[in-house]
Amino acid sequence: MIVFPAPQVSDGSAVPVRMQRAEGAARLVFHRRHGATRLKTLYQEGCVKIRLPGPLPGFSPEAILINTAGGLAGGDRIATEIEAAGATSATITTQACERVYRSTGEAALVTNRLAVGAGGCLAWLPQETILFDGGRLSRRLEVDLEGDAELVAMEAVLFGRAAMGETVTHGVLHDRWRIRRDGRLVFAEDFRVSGDIAARLARPAALSGCAAMATVLYATPEPERLLEAVRASIGTAGGASAWDGKLLVRLAAASGLLLRQRLEPLLSLLLSGRPLPKVWQL
Repeated sequence: MIVFPAPQVSDGSAVPVRMQRAEGAARLVFHRRHGATRLKTLYQEGCVKIRLPGPLPGFSPEAILINTAGGLAGGDRIATEIEAAGATSATITTQACERVYRSTGEAALVTNRLAVGAGGCLAWLPQETILFDGGRLSRRLEVDLEGDAELVAMEAVLFGRAAMGETVTHGVLHDRWRIRRDGRLVFAEDFRVSGDIAARLARPAALSGCAAMATVLYATPEPERLLEAVRASIGTAGGASAWDGKLLVRLAAASGLLLRQRLEPLLSLLLSGRPLPKVWQL
């Protein structure tokens, strides 16, 4: 086995070596032109790529975010900005489940910023995030809505893969949401779990032993009209509340498959008949 010596500076001391990290950024802007939602700006950098499959006739554009690094590890940095101008409609998703692998110390940082103009509708529907044992993820969602803009936003997390018998006995997950309408904060949440995650989530007041969870937020001027239909859709898999221009849903399941079986009809209901992203098909 060949062992390479550590780099040296002029005085003979070793130079700290920074491990290679994945970094990427993406920016999409949609505007209204010729009576339909059109792509105005597309920017991609580093490990983040964007694909735009042809939309079905009569439906809004769909964008797929791809992390070509194949997952997230400690110290990785991903930033995404999506802007939907007034009277536009678009759906943003990811190519597959995002994987957060074991970290040697640092957390992977993911920042998502969304803006929706008056009369616009944006669906933020990334596929599930899988947190593996030892993974560390700090993720931030910032949203600015104008006037009567609508937002359907979802984040789902799998703590290991139930089918593989995996458990997450140590790691960190920090999810931070800030939603504003016309500059006023209408929803704020910080979810953080660390240490022996499996033991902490096994508590009845947490996930009661479930290995999958999702948060779905529907921001709209009159969310109460869908509350009973949403509760009927999710059944005993979670709970839903509507107040102050938003409908919030929490879901928990024993596995990712069971979670997806509840998520798909719920999202179809909130999207008012618009199809789920094509990549969501199992």
